[in-house]
Amino acid sequence: MAKKSIRVSISKQQLCLKDGRATARTFPISSSRFGVGSKEGSCQTPSGKFCISEKIGAGLPYDIAFKSRQPRRATKEMLRAQDLIMSRILWLEGLERSNANTHDRYIYIHGTNHEETIGRPDSHGCIRMKNADVAELFEMVEVGTPVVIIPTKRKVRARKKARKALRRRSSLPK
Repeated sequence: MAKKSIRVSISKQQLCLKDGRATARTFPISSSRFGVGSKEGSCQTPSGKFCISEKIGAGLPYDIAFKSRQPRRATKEMLRAQDLIMSRILWLEGLERSNANTHDRYIYIHGTNHEETIGRPDSHGCIRMKNADVAELFEMVEVGTPVVIIPTKRKVRARKKARKALRRRSSLPK
């Protein structure tokens, strides 16, 4: 049996569930409207390697809201006025020095009461999904499932360029 993993593309606003090398399922997402980054308080979506550290919401209805990870019945007023965490929570743990604060920043893959924004950056750092989609994904992954969040192509190119320059500098004679 192939190992499952998740790949999130910020530039495509898409989450792919991989089963080994094959794509098992693809979902539209919404990442942060504030861009990509791991700074505390930035409301940005972190990038790099992660794993699912906790799954919250098993067996609950899709229209359930969470406050401090506790299920709450969402009122009509709440659904209109607030940006809610809905349906299911897949809590991410950063596995690299640059994103080690992800769990403490409460970065999740979760449902939303603003499904109309899925497909464009609009969250406050988390990866938002349609409620039925995140409930489906929730059933297909386990705690420990690897997750990779790939930043925009511009950021990837900048990182590659910086690594290349560093390699050149380190190979110069002293």
